[in-house]
Amino acid sequence: MSASKGKSRSQASAEGWRRYEREIRLGVAAFIVVCIVFFSVFTYYYVKYQRIVDRRMSGQIFAPSAKIYARPVELDVGDRASVSEIAADLRRSGYSDDAKGTDFGRFELRHGGIEIYPGPQSYHSSDSATIYIADGKVSRIAGGNGGDLSAYELEPQLVTALFQGEDRSKRQIVKFNEIPKVMVDAVLAIEDRRFFQHGGVNYYRLAEAGITDVLHHHRGQGGSTLTMQLSRGFFLTPEKTMKRKFTEMLIAIELEQRFSKQQIFELYANQVPMGQRGSYGISGFGEAARAYFNKDIKNLTLPEAALLAGLIQRPSYLSPYRHPERALDRRNLVLDSMVETGTITRDEADKAKATPLKLAAPNVEASDAPYFVDMVKDFLGSKYGETDINENQYRIYTSIDPELQKAAAEAVEVGIKGVDEQVLKARTKKVKVGTGKNAKTDTEVKPGPEAQVALVAIDPHTGEVLALVGGRNYGMSQLNHAIAKRPTGSIFKPFVYAAAMNTAITGDPAQAVTPASLVDDSPTTFMYGDQIYEPRNYKAEYHGQVTARYALAMSLNNATVKLAEQVGYDNVANLAKNAGIVSVKATPAMALGAYDATPLEMAGAYTVFANGGVRLSPTLVKSVRTTKGDVVDNFQAESRNVLDPRVAAVLTDMLQGPVNYGTGYTVRQRGFTAPAAGKTGTSHDAWFAGYTSNLLCIVWVGFDDYSDIKLSGAVAAAPVWAEFMKRAQKISQYEDMKGFGQPSGVVSVELDKVTNDLATPSCPETYTASFVAGTEPKETCDQALGDHRGILSKIFGGSGQQTVLPPPTTNGPVNNMPPAQTTTSAQQQQQDQNKKKKGFFGKIAGFFKSDGSDGQQSQQQNQTDPNNNGSASPH
Repeated sequence: MSASKGKSRSQASAEGWRRYEREIRLGVAAFIVVCIVFFSVFTYYYVKYQRIVDRRMSGQIFAPSAKIYARPVELDVGDRASVSEIAADLRRSGYSDDAKGTDFGRFELRHGGIEIYPGPQSYHSSDSATIYIADGKVSRIAGGNGGDLSAYELEPQLVTALFQGEDRSKRQIVKFNEIPKVMVDAVLAIEDRRFFQHGGVNYYRLAEAGITDVLHHHRGQGGSTLTMQLSRGFFLTPEKTMKRKFTEMLIAIELEQRFSKQQIFELYANQVPMGQRGSYGISGFGEAARAYFNKDIKNLTLPEAALLAGLIQRPSYLSPYRHPERALDRRNLVLDSMVETGTITRDEADKAKATPLKLAAPNVEASDAPYFVDMVKDFLGSKYGETDINENQYRIYTSIDPELQKAAAEAVEVGIKGVDEQVLKARTKKVKVGTGKNAKTDTEVKPGPEAQVALVAIDPHTGEVLALVGGRNYGMSQLNHAIAKRPTGSIFKPFVYAAAMNTAITGDPAQAVTPASLVDDSPTTFMYGDQIYEPRNYKAEYHGQVTARYALAMSLNNATVKLAEQVGYDNVANLAKNAGIVSVKATPAMALGAYDATPLEMAGAYTVFANGGVRLSPTLVKSVRTTKGDVVDNFQAESRNVLDPRVAAVLTDMLQGPVNYGTGYTVRQRGFTAPAAGKTGTSHDAWFAGYTSNLLCIVWVGFDDYSDIKLSGAVAAAPVWAEFMKRAQKISQYEDMKGFGQPSGVVSVELDKVTNDLATPSCPETYTASFVAGTEPKETCDQALGDHRGILSKIFGGSGQQTVLPPPTTNGPVNNMPPAQTTTSAQQQQQDQNKKKKGFFGKIAGFFKSDGSDGQQSQQQNQTDPNNNGSASPH
């Protein structure tokens, strides 16, 4: 029995051992299988991502791109300037103040001046120059050869890289040895303290982050090293999953095996997202130093470096411009972390914490000219191909002026607020709710589209586009309104008057239309083919016989159409087409701007008046060059003779009328006092087109859905124009806005306001007008009044005449205003009755609305001339 039991136990033990051996073998086999599978999968992904890393890192790590540069700043002797401003401009252009310099050049500060040495890749020649400053102005410019120069161009500034596709980002590549130690220490203290010890993955920190995630039931902890962050930024999406984290680790190990720690940090420093500037993303520490502090990275201070290091975590959430309190708290946390790592002392941290945020002025989005950059990209893409441009890393030198672009952005921001207020006011009304004792009044705001805006500023003598704003917010809408076709309204009218004044050249001078010629501004039905056209003036106000000069200044519809009919619709249309307004057709409606053109096209068209009759095509790109500075292409504006320079000068003289006493008088009210010529325009949209001796600017305001903005050019567009010009005049290059010169063959004469004949001492109320020589009035005012009273009575209304005089003003040449007409006492009574009925007439709609609203505004704002014994102000 005992033997049997012992045998059974022995068999059971043996069976258990065999079962145990099988389990061990199965476990070992399973472990081997798992290991094989794991290492197979690991090897597969390792090889896969090794190839990706090899492919991504073997060529140029950051995608090659062309660079877009602004026009160079030109300094003339006598210009306002300072050594610090010039040095800042040079640094922004890539120059250095150390002895080695850069490929672009270097500079040295001298007592009372600055010496500039262009490098081998400079836009300019290698000739050096020294600019001397005294009393805040350029006192002398000495060339490198010892001779004096009258002017010197600084290196053009970088606007942006020519991004590919929709990737709008800015990046300034920096080397590891160019990154200051304080920046490296700040980043490592807050992001990865063991960066120089680990092999790409910090397993302890990763485990800690994983435990925290499990305990709090969310995936919020990072645990990523700088190398893992770099892996994610270069190769992966930002989502937080286990698979992506595993992939990060693999790529991080790959990078650590291939690159040194310094190389990895350098890659990270150039790749990390650092926020947004307008429509552009900021990539890397080099660009961030420029964007937030307007500094070269090597000049960053401790608090500035700590701020940038803090932004890495959440650049948008921590933006110092939008959330300064958050940014300060994060900066101070970085400073405390640096104390913990021993890279700074507690005293240094406390001193840095006490430093307020000292940021560069926030850039209005439009200051970066995103619409302009889009246009440059489209132009170059059609000529060379986007890929070729970027792969060759061409340097694109454009016409944009950064200071003027900033002025345009600010003017649009100020002006569009005023437009929004006007639109809101028009859409707001009081409504009665309820009846009887329960009745109350509520405010109701009618919904509608948001007003849009465009501004184009060009050099009228070169055609170069100096500033361009294509909309109120590029982030909200990339539609470039500067190149969107819209009905031009009354800014087209000058071409009617130009065709009329051109009769002094093309026809019999004795029969020529001149600024003093009388035009009938009365309700008229025009026949064109089998169509009837009945234009109406604003509020149905008509003026009878008026001078052409006055009709243009007050933007009178009927007088303008009648003048177009007189000189021939075909002649007007041909002139406009030669000026670049190609959509016009020879119809009566053409005279009032019924056909479409873009603000950019109208800027080119107005060069005909501002540039002595020569039309210049607007140009954006001046030169395309290689990275070594070799010229690939140079570009100039196309020019075309459209008007005789004498006629252009006469039109410029006439166009000063709208600004000084007519529909564009808003410009003077807004404080712009320099000599200027311009014209308001109102259709569905609001326009203002105007120019000085050195700048031409077109402003458009309207709705994208083509609905009527119901604001005149004087109310919506002219204020933007005035704000821009006031800012432009503060810029050294544009401050000298001179009076308009006249070519030979043009004469200016004093005319009597009653007769429009030459003034004499017996006719003291006068105005000045320019004429093509030989077409000016020959009779004097006293001759006309004495010998031709009967004729004049028929023209000016007989006895009891009261001359309509200009408003008094200190901003414009009051006595330069021509007469509207001579009004009889009966006519004056009728006008008084019309004024009482203005509410009724204001509801009358014509075929085409004109700028009469601007004229009405001018009338209400200006008072009767005190020298005229109470005669009425002009309509």
